[in-house]
Amino acid sequence: KKKKKKKQKRKETNKKKPKTLSVSGHQTQIRAKSWDKAAMGRRKLEIKRIEKQSSRQVTFSKRRNGLIEKARQLSVLCESSVAVLVVSASGKLYNSSSGDSMTKMMERYEMQHAHDLIMLELEEKTRNYLPHKELLELVKSNLEEPNVGNVSVESLNSMEDQLETALSVTRARKAELMMEIVKTLREKEKSVIEENQVLASQMGKKTLENSSGNNPPETLSLRK
Repeated sequence: KKKKKKKQKRKETNKKKPKTLSVSGHQTQIRAKSWDKAAMGRRKLEIKRIEKQSSRQVTFSKRRNGLIEKARQLSVLCESSVAVLVVSASGKLYNSSSGDSMTKMMERYEMQHAHDLIMLELEEKTRNYLPHKELLELVKSNLEEPNVGNVSVESLNSMEDQLETALSVTRARKAELMMEIVKTLREKEKSVIEENQVLASQMGKKTLENSSGNNPPETLSLRK
């Protein structure tokens, strides 16, 4: 009986103790059934600025390489051209391209968005300038008597630059409106052509029905 009790006690103590596994001289405990499900799941990382500079640099390098690898996989899987541009906090530029070269993709982008780029450049220029109405009033007041003699060359150059920019913006907007008008006219022309084709097919069907023998044939009366 004493031996049985000792064996039972040993079994109970062995059950309570966590299992251990020796790896290269170090023992690591393995808890077979005491894993916490919440601990096993991935912990959500809060997206915020990393304060420690060394950790920030390591994270930047890892995330940058992961982004480039994802772009490469997308290019291979979907047979597409992917470009990645990354600028670090220190201003260093990193670029990667898959499918086509970076130069080809940039040229294609510029060709497709040429008008948008021109408008952006003009908008950036006009941000520091006066509105058109105020600009015209300023030019008018400076060039009228008796203020003409007091206007300096620098102010005249500034007014000239602003007027040229305003004129470029006006011309670009005019061209945009003209393109929209041409587009609407082409759409109307296309719809009219389609309607005419439908009407022509309907008229053709009616003429075929009329000439298909629905009317009785004409007979000539014989003279006696």
